[in-house]
Amino acid sequence: MKIAVACDHGGLTLKAALLSFLKSRGDEVVDFGTDSAASCDYPDYALPAAEAVASGACERGILICSTGIGISIAANKVRGIRCAHCHDTYSAKYTRLHNDANMLAFGQKVIGEGLMLEIVETFLSTGFEGGRHQRRVDKISAIEVKYCK
Repeated sequence: MKIAVACDHGGLTLKAALLSFLKSRGDEVVDFGTDSAASCDYPDYALPAAEAVASGACERGILICSTGIGISIAANKVRGIRCAHCHDTYSAKYTRLHNDANMLAFGQKVIGEGLMLEIVETFLSTGFEGGRHQRRVDKISAIEVKYCK
């Protein structure tokens, strides 16, 4: 699977663990930065990663900042992105099954490496259930068309 990865300075440590994990799974990783601990702005990294997922250049994306909140909000401004901020495997499973989420966000100050990797595995190995859930995802897409000019 081709996966977009990005973080700001607040997610650098977890991003390193994530990159190693994804490569060990055999995934192709596109790293949108940052590679520095210097203070930076999470939208600058969320945007190109989200654009890569929205365009189909990458199948899924994973973002990390200090809380996971800001970077997920930024990604969700891109039409076609459904970025879920998850800190447990149940949420990761059901955001794929029911919401067809295509991006995942974490907060480095909120979650540890081991749990993050379990959540990533769940997210990447779970498919979309479709059925009645497709209707709901279509309604989300209609909201984007109406409000994201």
